[in-house]
Amino acid sequence: MKIVIAGGHGQIARRLGRLLAARGDSVVGIVRNPAHSSDLRADGMNPVVCDLEKASCDDVAAILSETDAVVFAAGAGPGSGAARKHTVDHQAAAVLADAALQAGVRRYVMVSTRGAGSPPPAHADEVWAAYVHAKTAADEYLMALNLEWTILRPAALTNEPGTGTVRLTAERSVGEVTRDDVAQVLASLLDTPATAGLVLELAEGPDPIRAAVAHAAETRTGQPELPR
Repeated sequence: MKIVIAGGHGQIARRLGRLLAARGDSVVGIVRNPAHSSDLRADGMNPVVCDLEKASCDDVAAILSETDAVVFAAGAGPGSGAARKHTVDHQAAAVLADAALQAGVRRYVMVSTRGAGSPPPAHADEVWAAYVHAKTAADEYLMALNLEWTILRPAALTNEPGTGTVRLTAERSVGEVTRDDVAQVLASLLDTPATAGLVLELAEGPDPIRAAVAHAAETRTGQPELPR
């Protein structure tokens, strides 16, 4: 497949890019900072410099030409403030979705967050509350479009080595999950088109990743989904 990853220099994105490139997919990573291009090339990705906060739908659609799937893994990042949660985590995700429609790319996998889809807790600080609101708005925008979307909401992220086993359900994610395992789940979701239309919560757990994704697909379709 040809897969475009928005936020290509992020920690999850780079892990995913390396996985996809190693198995022979053509991977494009969208980055804002040209200095990050060399890292993506070392990962086996093809970097494209584009600031999704400023780019038009036409600009992004041109990048998505002849693409099979897109992954939104961009984020304003720590220390960015509440305003950029809206412009990156919400608006940039929406621009990518509109561009996918324009370019004829049906498959869109969204990296969301725990807590999205619900109001932030009353004790949340301003930035975290803005982040949850932005992610919720981005998810809702995507769900309203005629795309084959899957939304993944990971629990608290860690940099521990991946375990290869997870808990993947429609229920609220609690606990933690490694970035390695998130990347593996994303790769498996891309391989499993029957997960389109699902909002999935991810945390550490007992189920092998490919089996967990296949089970999620089966619960949607009512038929066993065999991972490719």
